[in-house]
Amino acid sequence: MAGLYLDPAQHRLVSDAVARAEQLSSGEIVTVVADRSDGYSDIALAWSALIALTALVVLAWFPGFYLDLVDSMLGDWNHVWTPSAIFGLAASVAILKFVAVWAIQLWQPLKFAVIPGPIKTARVRDRAISLFRIGAERKTTGRTGIVIYLSMREHRAEIVADEAIASRVDPEVWGDAMAAMVEHLRQGRIAEGMIAAVEHVGAVLAEHFPRAEGDRNELPDRLVEL
Repeated sequence: MAGLYLDPAQHRLVSDAVARAEQLSSGEIVTVVADRSDGYSDIALAWSALIALTALVVLAWFPGFYLDLVDSMLGDWNHVWTPSAIFGLAASVAILKFVAVWAIQLWQPLKFAVIPGPIKTARVRDRAISLFRIGAERKTTGRTGIVIYLSMREHRAEIVADEAIASRVDPEVWGDAMAAMVEHLRQGRIAEGMIAAVEHVGAVLAEHFPRAEGDRNELPDRLVEL
């Protein structure tokens, strides 16, 4: 099934890679490609509020300059600014700034460009863990499920393993899988990146959890695209 980033043929390639990797191991690999891990509405609101507040501070620091500027724009050189008029101007500036910053963040490239990196990392990790709990955690007999998660907008990936794997494989071991994936992703080869990660993960699982006699496939091999 075609998705936003991968066509049906690419989906099959990744799914076939998962099936091959699982032939050598009792581990169960789940692959997920997501457009994004969060809507980040709170970050958009925070930027809008910050810019609006900054505009008010600047207005408070240089009131004469801005009041004269407004008078010049309105063509009224003899206008007397009353307290209520000044507060009204300040409120208008804050509202306009807030709405303008919120609106420009509707352009997705800008929206994701201004999200701090640590926040992206934390939310991708949270989303990966959430999907792992839904789709893989304790879903296998030996608790050998593992999720390879790629979040495209954030340019981040995570590998989350079930209890049996996590107890025997140090998290740093997955670094090679991540590096292999990123090498392809930088060149726009998403399917190839996922396949490289699957092959590395599969090799680690085959070493620690070799396939047992009568082992059966407990989780779908197909790539999930969200």
